Amino acid sequence: MELNKRIDVLDYLRGFALLGIILVNIGPLLSAKTPAPHSLDASYWRFLYLFIEGRFYTIFTFLFGVGFYIFITRAKAKGMNGYVLFLRRIAILFVFGLIHVRFHPGEALTVYAICGFLLLPFYKLTKVVNLIIGFGLLVIIGISAIKILMVVPVMLLGIAAGQFGLFEVISKRVKPVAVFTVIMFGLSVIGLLYQYQYAPVLSEGVSFGREPSRFIDLGITIGPIVSAFYAGLVVLLLQIQIIQKLLSPLKSYGRMALTNYLLQTVFIYLAGYTLNLFGRVSYIETLYICLAIYVIQMTVSVIWLRFFQYGPIEWIWRAITYTKLPPMRRMKIPEA
Repeated sequence: MELNKRIDVLDYLRGFALLGIILVNIGPLLSAKTPAPHSLDASYWRFLYLFIEGRFYTIFTFLFGVGFYIFITRAKAKGMNGYVLFLRRIAILFVFGLIHVRFHPGEALTVYAICGFLLLPFYKLTKVVNLIIGFGLLVIIGISAIKILMVVPVMLLGIAAGQFGLFEVISKRVKPVAVFTVIMFGLSVIGLLYQYQYAPVLSEGVSFGREPSRFIDLGITIGPIVSAFYAGLVVLLLQIQIIQKLLSPLKSYGRMALTNYLLQTVFIYLAGYTLNLFGRVSYIETLYICLAIYVIQMTVSVIWLRFFQYGPIEWIWRAITYTKLPPMRRMKIPEA
């Protein structure tokens, strides 16, 4: 593993995860109206529950686990105390989360920081042990439908993926990834067809025509399978050069993942207060707002990273973690 080389596929996946996270977060933050029965709004609402809710957050959590392993490993390779640096890193993340949660109840950063601290001893375990424990906990917690605890096994599986070096030579593992993705697709279809039976059905005067709790329980169980399919599909698509080039803004978006995650909340509230949307916006209208935010954030991310090495929040995070100011400006490569 090269000490400072970024693994591009991880940035693409982080950006992809952010696309789905905002779709779920924007409705509650703007107090979107309950859709009218049999409307386009109701169809989109159901789409969010089936294909978005919990799917992209799971990918983001998994990638945090991968980053957990890479960060400590690279720090140790440079002769630094990786454990101390990591503890400082998640302490800062926890502070970011405490600020963010005041505006966005249920945000992820505080949970990630706590789980990162709890899982630190697992760094010393072997990759096979972490894989077995992570998968076992995933099954148990998934069946138990304890949503908040799902972060632990998903993050642990990310640590195991980092230990296996899963993303470092992904171009040499296309066939196994393809087989994995096909299997996850088949399981996702079966799971979603079953879950569809319990999907929320709007009827006059009520929000749900079926058991919402049963639907949510199924979603927690099936979610990681769908997430795995999405991630596998993105990795496969990135092996096609033209698609990789077309999706390049997604890489910049994901490279500034922390900045963009926090700014999503800022943009949502900005739209809400500027356009007086709180309690008045429909679910389908939240999609249009998200599309506008995508364009703004991706454009800014691409332009920003042409001149700077890190996103602004990433730079602050790094500076406090290492207790020194890293160079912000992108270094120009001298001409031969």
